[in-house]
Amino acid sequence: MGNTNNMSEFILLGLTQDQVLQKACFGMFLLFYTAILMGNLLIIVTIKTSSRLMSPMYFFLSYLSFVDICYSSVTAPKLIADFLVQRKTISYVGCMAQLFGVHFFGCTEIFLLTVMAYDRYIAICKPLHYTTIINKSVCSWMVVFSWLGGFVHSLVQTLLTVHLSFCGPYEIDHYFCDVHPLLKLACTDTYIIGLIVIANSGMISLSCFLVLAVSYIVILVTLRTHSSEGRLKALSTCASYITVVILFFGPCIFIYMRPSTTFSEDKSVAVFYTIITPMLNPIIYTLRNEEVKML
Repeated sequence: MGNTNNMSEFILLGLTQDQVLQKACFGMFLLFYTAILMGNLLIIVTIKTSSRLMSPMYFFLSYLSFVDICYSSVTAPKLIADFLVQRKTISYVGCMAQLFGVHFFGCTEIFLLTVMAYDRYIAICKPLHYTTIINKSVCSWMVVFSWLGGFVHSLVQTLLTVHLSFCGPYEIDHYFCDVHPLLKLACTDTYIIGLIVIANSGMISLSCFLVLAVSYIVILVTLRTHSSEGRLKALSTCASYITVVILFFGPCIFIYMRPSTTFSEDKSVAVFYTIITPMLNPIIYTLRNEEVKML
């Protein structure tokens, strides 16, 4: 037994210990990560080079795609490389950096999705005031505050974890460094820190999800008064956002809206918000968006 003063690395147990399954997972997740990079880069390039995609919705979507690339890049390359080695290690500094990155980009994405829902709410419920309320300056500030909110959230999570003393064996039952698996290794009582994690990560996820749910309910009610063509177009756009919100927020709430305990399902659930959602976002927005499909 020891503490963090004498340690230099953690051992990640990864998604599976089965050697045959690890080889299959290597190919599958390499394909997933390639799809994330290519799909989101394609959306960014398409939006930046097209004169038809100049609305605030696409401005936010380009930043969402960029965040998705950064978010998945924090965990996916390490996960893929670890499928090829028997002993999966990560340095203490690398672990803390990964923890910071996961929460920084993850929380930024949460705020961006909330901002995008607000944009759709104004566009559909207050169309005559849309250009006045959602102008270029407002869009820029909302993106800035999304990044800033993600940074503050991640800084709190990381500082709470950095000051902990860890007891050996330094085995993290996960494929990346996250708060709950690390709290499990702490030598000291982590009850208070666990409550702060719930208040921080859990409440951000839940409150933003509730805001999104209410906004989409209001939008759906408002659509009853629109013309058939306008209703279908708005529903198509909103369906994309609702799909992304469910895929992203569901697993996040499951992981962070509970005390500092870990379940065997956590690793599989985490795959959804770190890899699957960033991979599906380009597909969802492309297939459900008529303006993008027409380019």
